[in-house]
Amino acid sequence: MQMLMPKPQIFVERTLALIKPDVIAKEEEIEDIILRSGFLITQKRKLQLSPEQCSNFYADQYGKVFFPNLTAYMSSGPIVALVLARHWAISYWKQLLGPSSSVKARRSHPHSLRAIYGTDDLRNGLHGSLSISSAEREIRFMFPEVILEPIPAGQRARDYLNVCVKPTLLAGLTALCKEKPADPM
Repeated sequence: MQMLMPKPQIFVERTLALIKPDVIAKEEEIEDIILRSGFLITQKRKLQLSPEQCSNFYADQYGKVFFPNLTAYMSSGPIVALVLARHWAISYWKQLLGPSSSVKARRSHPHSLRAIYGTDDLRNGLHGSLSISSAEREIRFMFPEVILEPIPAGQRARDYLNVCVKPTLLAGLTALCKEKPADPM
């Protein structure tokens, strides 16, 4: 009897990771941990943001008490922006980061990156996107040239293959069979 199992599907999710100014010296060490944790680094960029750019990047935090300190801190030195990819990238990256407060992270998640590299609530060492929509917005902010297209899955993928790919393949393979060239390549 054949077991009924779902067809394998590949889901690749992307998230933005930032190595903040105070831990930039640990960049290689952090990247090694990222790679050993099953992530693929698809984009990397070292840059220094102006206070205005930081304000735009953290616009969702505007009006909060820590906002001026956050923009001053994030523009105080170079940062490394990374686009990380893997299955469930956002949730795995958040898990690897630990709580946003480094003090809390040291108590509850002592092996998390923020517990290891962060110093306090503001200087927590690293940034991670909170959701798919924030990841897309943040990746576009740090890498304006990158093309972010949703990866079709399920019925959308089957529809795309049936409408766009299969007819072209069928026509090409039919022509190839009729011609029977000595070197089909």
